[in-house]
Amino acid sequence: MAKQEINKAYQSFLAEIKQKVHKSQYQAMRQVNSALISLYWEIGQDIAEKQQRYKWGKSVVEKLAGDLQNEFPGMQGWSVANLWRMRKFYLTYQEDAKLARLVREIGWGHNVAIFEKVKQEIIRHFYVAMCRHYGWTRDLLVHHIDTELHKKYAMNQTNFKTLLPEEKQKSALLSVKDEYQFDFLELGEDYKERELELALVKNIRRFLIEMGGDFTFIANQYRVEVNEEEFFIDILLYHRKLKSLVAIELKAGRFRPEYAGKMQFYLSVLDDKVKHEDENPSIGIIICRTKDRMLVEYTLRTVKSPIGVASYEVTKSLPKDMKKYLPSPKELEERLLHFIEAIQAEG
Repeated sequence: MAKQEINKAYQSFLAEIKQKVHKSQYQAMRQVNSALISLYWEIGQDIAEKQQRYKWGKSVVEKLAGDLQNEFPGMQGWSVANLWRMRKFYLTYQEDAKLARLVREIGWGHNVAIFEKVKQEIIRHFYVAMCRHYGWTRDLLVHHIDTELHKKYAMNQTNFKTLLPEEKQKSALLSVKDEYQFDFLELGEDYKERELELALVKNIRRFLIEMGGDFTFIANQYRVEVNEEEFFIDILLYHRKLKSLVAIELKAGRFRPEYAGKMQFYLSVLDDKVKHEDENPSIGIIICRTKDRMLVEYTLRTVKSPIGVASYEVTKSLPKDMKKYLPSPKELEERLLHFIEAIQAEG
C-alpha cells in the first residue's frame, strides 16, 4: 500500500478517534452537570421544606453556608446567596415536572440567569429549551434575555406554513426572527446596503450567532447567471437542519413589496442551478431597516416561494411606535408554545 494511502487512512482513523473522545467528554460533562443540578435541587428542596416545618428564618441559611464551607474547603457553591438560589430554583420549578427535567440539562449559571431575570413560566421554558438546543454560553443567554429574543421569534413574518411541508415547518419556524440585532456593527447614520453587507461579513461569527445557530456561511455577492446575464445575491447561507440554501437580501431602507418578487426569482434560480438533488427547496430572508407589518402580510399572501421578512436594529432600544405591535400576553404565550414544540422536536 502506498505511503500516501496509509497516511490518508491514518488521518481518517485519527479523526474518528478524536470524534469519539470529544463525544465521550461531552457526555461526561453533561452527566456531571446533571448531577450538580440535581444536588442543588435537593438542597433547595430540603431548605424550603425544613423552613416550612420548623419555621426557620434567614439565619439558618447563613449558618448552613458557613458549616458547608468549613466541611468542603475549596469547593465553590456554598455561599449564602447561592443557597438562597437553590431554594428559589426548587420553588420555581417544583410544579412543572417536564421543565424540572429539562433544567438539569443546562448549566447552573444558565438556570440562575433564567429564573432570576425571567418571571413568566412559558418564557422561562422558551429560554431553557433554546439553551439546551443551541448550547448558548451564559453571556449569550443573558444578551438574548435582555434583548427579548422570545418576542422576536413570536412575531416573525413568513409564509412557511402555507408553502413548506409540515415536517419542515418546525425547523423553518426557528430560522427567521422578526428583528435582528446588529449592535455589533460600526456604522454611521447614513450607509449603503453594500456597506451593511461588508460589515456583516467582517463580523461573520457574530452575524451567524444572531441569525440563530443552524446557519453556515457560503458567500457574499453570490453570483448566479441566467441567459448570460449576471445577478448577485447579497449573502448566501446554508441551514443545516433544513438542508436548504438560504438567500439573504439586505435593504438599508423600509420594506417594499417588489423585494419579494426579486427574492422569488433568486430562489427559483438557486433551486434550478445550485441546489443539490438531496437538498430541500431554498428559502429567502429579506432583512430591511424597517417594515410595515400589514404591508408584509399582504405581500407574503401571494408569494409562491418560502420567504421571511425581518427588520434590523443597530441599537438595543425598541422604537416607541413599534411597541404597539407586540403581541398580547395571551398571543405571546400561544406563539411561544409553537416555538417550544419546534425546539423539542429537533431534540
